Amino acid sequence: MSNEMKWDGHTHTKFCYHGNDAPSELYVDRAIELGFTRYTISEHPPLPAKWVQDEKLMYELAMPSEELPLYMAYANSIKQQYEAKIDIVVGLELDYLQGALPFTQAIVERYQQQLEDVVYSVHYLPGKDGMYCVDFTADDFTANLLSYYGTMEKVVDEYYNHVEAAIAFASKLPMRKRIGHINLIEKFALKLPPIDEAQIRSRLTTLLPLLQQGNVGIDVNTAGLRVPSCGKPYVPEWFMQECMTKGIELVYGSDAHRPEHVGSGWDWFESQFKRS
Repeated sequence: MSNEMKWDGHTHTKFCYHGNDAPSELYVDRAIELGFTRYTISEHPPLPAKWVQDEKLMYELAMPSEELPLYMAYANSIKQQYEAKIDIVVGLELDYLQGALPFTQAIVERYQQQLEDVVYSVHYLPGKDGMYCVDFTADDFTANLLSYYGTMEKVVDEYYNHVEAAIAFASKLPMRKRIGHINLIEKFALKLPPIDEAQIRSRLTTLLPLLQQGNVGIDVNTAGLRVPSCGKPYVPEWFMQECMTKGIELVYGSDAHRPEHVGSGWDWFESQFKRS
């Protein structure tokens, strides 16, 4: 189980244009200072052209395709640089792209010799006239997703339908893989109409055998603790306990977009293992 080592399994770099341009050394040095022994670099790869309509947002969401080889070389150079100090794992945070799975498959095939770790996330749902982020802003969510589906129940169902499809895709990947921030749909929970807790519990419970059969782990993502409209990790405690019972790998993820995020929420993560 992943609590046997201190491992931050979800972090970003200067190749993230909605993050921070700090060099990775600042992130990794902080991880070492905090006693981490493993550190996954998991940047967002490119997206298909015009994946979302807003050009400015499209620029911020992911690196352009010509930068992916530069990122992979960069991540490998950090791995070599810190070889004697900490286990650096070269990864990507891939997106479940409904209708564009060959785009992701091509990235995997091109880099599968170097890719050690995949965080596979659902960030996008079809909405009003195109694809929209579930985690951009509460206003954008309301205007382009909630208005399109009509109720939070329907949006939430569609989100978990995508998560189910993501697990099916991830289960075929040859490297270590886990689903990113499985409850990202709750990012704006305090600003949107309430989500029925029973619905979340029901949908998450359905995912457990799929994760188990597909050998797909869970990114225990603590970034929600830093988001005022959420205020809790993106993985419920009861779900973690169920995963532990079923042998589903749980990997802590700070989802660091700046060096000071590294390690945030680790104490909460560690406390879950003391309960089990």
